[in-house]
Amino acid sequence: MVYLGALWNRFALDDAIIIGQDPLVQSLSGLWRAFTRPYLMGAMYRPLTVASYVADWPLQSFAWYHAVNLLWHAAASVLVAALARRWIGSVGALVAGLLFAVHPVHVEAVANVVGRDELMAGCFALVAVYAALARGSVGWSAVALSLGLLCKENAAVVPGLIVLGWALGIARPDRRRLAAFAASWAAIAVVYGVVRWAVLLPHDVRLLAPVFAGQSPLTVRLTALAALADVARLLVFPLTLRVDYSPAERTAIGSFADGRLGLGVLAAAAWAFLLVLAWRRGRRVEAFGLGWIGIAFAPVANLLFPTGILVAERTLYLPSAGLAIAAGAWLEQFSARRLWLVVGALVLAGSARTALRVPVWRSDLTAVLSILNDSPRSYDGAARMAGIYLAANRPAQALEAARASLDVYDKDPRPLFIGAAAAYRLGRVPLADSLLASARRLCLCFSYYRHEAEAATARGDTALATWLLSRLRQLESATR
Repeated sequence: MVYLGALWNRFALDDAIIIGQDPLVQSLSGLWRAFTRPYLMGAMYRPLTVASYVADWPLQSFAWYHAVNLLWHAAASVLVAALARRWIGSVGALVAGLLFAVHPVHVEAVANVVGRDELMAGCFALVAVYAALARGSVGWSAVALSLGLLCKENAAVVPGLIVLGWALGIARPDRRRLAAFAASWAAIAVVYGVVRWAVLLPHDVRLLAPVFAGQSPLTVRLTALAALADVARLLVFPLTLRVDYSPAERTAIGSFADGRLGLGVLAAAAWAFLLVLAWRRGRRVEAFGLGWIGIAFAPVANLLFPTGILVAERTLYLPSAGLAIAAGAWLEQFSARRLWLVVGALVLAGSARTALRVPVWRSDLTAVLSILNDSPRSYDGAARMAGIYLAANRPAQALEAARASLDVYDKDPRPLFIGAAAAYRLGRVPLADSLLASARRLCLCFSYYRHEAEAATARGDTALATWLLSRLRQLESATR
């Protein structure tokens, strides 16, 4: 119910790139071709999610795309309740499912179509954990894990979640079953790893969060540690939500004396304290839920390795399932009257915040205006506004917006490419070539040429597309 407003949403931000401008999505053959090509400019492999867009395309309905997302989220909410129900009572399980269903941090994943990778991977991860811990089924757990990996890479945390359940005594498999699980994970890792490597190797694209560009490994880790304060706030008190957390809204931290680092350390320490406290008091389900948060967030925490984002609300979809399970187990011990007063207040507040946030993802323009209003120091708002101006055939304003973005942050090639396209449209070819040269100093960026050429073709601007592709051929020749 709180997401019904999403049915009136259209495409926003990456929706247009990944769905609206991709010829593969618009062809029935994309159902199987999705398994042979990378996702988003060659950096990732998510064929099952792409295949779901292909299945939706014939209906030509924005409402249908969003309705499918709502169904996936509803399924995930039921799965959270079903998983919790194995170890706590029906009331606690219902609480867990309700809190997960209305948590405002999920709006980006649910109300933005391309957030479906989080929803699908989350559902399959929940099924895999349920099959392993509640049913002891090696086969069903392995199938669900495999499907989850084909939706998004973060499903790789499933073995860690299962092992956590075993370690806490949630379930106790015998040695034979333990060996079977280990063998299935090894087989999946080998097959998935080989296929993913074969598909992505020709592209060799590595996405890095803009805030990490040119930074030392220590600075990356300090910045990531400080960002845990944002993560904790979004999970526990998600009143303020943002579309964007990029420079200069969030800047790198190179010193141990930075106060932001202290907030991140405090958030991590509070989580560790609550986890140990729940474990020592014998509250296994609470400990399991709290441990789930850490394991599920690890792949995007930037502490083990840097990723393409610093903070994004959509990445908290699977970690928040652990929070909901822990909260359901903790709240169940309350008296009935107190329980429903607390839960009623939480569900009402979460529902209201979620419903009011959904329209932010109504379109490209509403999402970008949200960035400009909520994150005025971010370079990304101006960069995306430049893209909107270019699509609206307003190249002069696009060029100005690209310049404004580069004044804030000049290490992302995207505004350089948009600015180059705008300059070409204005007949300023030397300036366009100069901007492309600046982009080449940041990276070879073959995929950016192709992406901007495809976008120009979709707008009917064949001259710009031809120019970009000619520059791409020159660059490819020069680098052979």
